[in-house]
Amino acid sequence: MGQNKPLTLHHNFSWTFVGNLVYAGCQWGMLVVLAKLGSPEIVGQFTLGLAVTAPVFMLTNLQLRYIQATDVKHQYLFGDYLSLRIISTLLALLVIVVITLTAGYRWETSLIILLVSLAKAFESISDVFYGLLQKHERMDRIAMSMMIKGPLSLLVLGISVYISGSVAWGVLGLAVAWALVLFGYDIRTGTTMLNQSQETPNNEEPTTQQTTDVVQPRWDLKTLAKLVWLALPLGIVMMLISLNTNIPRYFIEEYLGERELGIFAAIAYLMMVGSMVINALGQSATPRLAKYYASGNGIAFRTLLLKLIGIGALLGGTIILVVFVAGQQILTLLYQPEYAQHKDLLVWLMVAAAMSYISSFLGYGMSSARYFRIQIPLFIVVTSTLAITCLWLLPIYGLRGAAFAQLIAASMQAVLSLGVNIHALYRIKKNTGRKSEPLSQP
Repeated sequence: MGQNKPLTLHHNFSWTFVGNLVYAGCQWGMLVVLAKLGSPEIVGQFTLGLAVTAPVFMLTNLQLRYIQATDVKHQYLFGDYLSLRIISTLLALLVIVVITLTAGYRWETSLIILLVSLAKAFESISDVFYGLLQKHERMDRIAMSMMIKGPLSLLVLGISVYISGSVAWGVLGLAVAWALVLFGYDIRTGTTMLNQSQETPNNEEPTTQQTTDVVQPRWDLKTLAKLVWLALPLGIVMMLISLNTNIPRYFIEEYLGERELGIFAAIAYLMMVGSMVINALGQSATPRLAKYYASGNGIAFRTLLLKLIGIGALLGGTIILVVFVAGQQILTLLYQPEYAQHKDLLVWLMVAAAMSYISSFLGYGMSSARYFRIQIPLFIVVTSTLAITCLWLLPIYGLRGAAFAQLIAASMQAVLSLGVNIHALYRIKKNTGRKSEPLSQP
């Protein structure tokens, strides 16, 4: 059982940061490889495949990883999460096939979209094992998976594109790499964790099925229906968040073409420099925030959340300063001289990123307090704001208009998310000193 002991927040952050650093660096490396071996059009084609598939998987994934991580009362077994994830992944593949066949894409584009969806299907199953490890505060094992997957993905995609000259072969290699990591590492690690923990859901007696075959899907329709009802709001929210990332890409492709989309996508990916830190710290802090909120410890919840927000603001400001001073040199070094002509775009994207770092931490606070359903109208407002401002600003300012729109939407998200967190803290204060049931989702 010592092997299963939760790590400290510091160690979890360190592992998650390193894992995210390696993985995100390799994902960025894929764009660099495509930019170096091909043209901005090829980068745009790859980006379009991601933009079409990402919102679908974000919806069907139902954000089960964070439902697991915040399930401090053990309401569901891992088998429940696994069975629901298998069903939702198959549904996602079906939806993407329908979209691809009805959207009128060229044959090559359709093939790339379908191959991206296959890769994401393997990633989706890995994610539910990540949720199990995150719940037990063992981010080191997640980090190891990412540090295997990232370099392997970059190597396979780079070799495939170099030999074939085709993005499609590169994406196929990506799918194979993610499948190898799923079956070779993630399932084995998750099985070890399950065999050591032996959990049963609340108010249920252990059974032979629950204690010996815990790695298998658990096909209890009533339980799955309850889990879907709980998780669906977050699935919708994550789809809206994905749309927030991809809506500018849809408008750029429509108004400016695949070349400009490739340039925007390559530069916008540098926003991930700060997001690696934000995601690492947010994922590491989520179980701790959830425990503080569930126990009614509002002071600890607020203190940790404010520290996270302060880190986000400081990190964002530092990145803005760096790109303002050396943005042109950075773009020339990383990509090609034609990208360096867009230094202003890089600066404005980093301003938008800084605001998104703050709103992301506020989002972790909402999810840790299990305020799931309120996030649907919140992100509908944010997504609508982004679409409207893209429609308004992009034809006027070009690529910079997309950056302006992202800044406006991120600011809206931060303000609304802050309001939800204040309400969550008010509920803790209201229940202080009162003998009541533990706080639950409103």
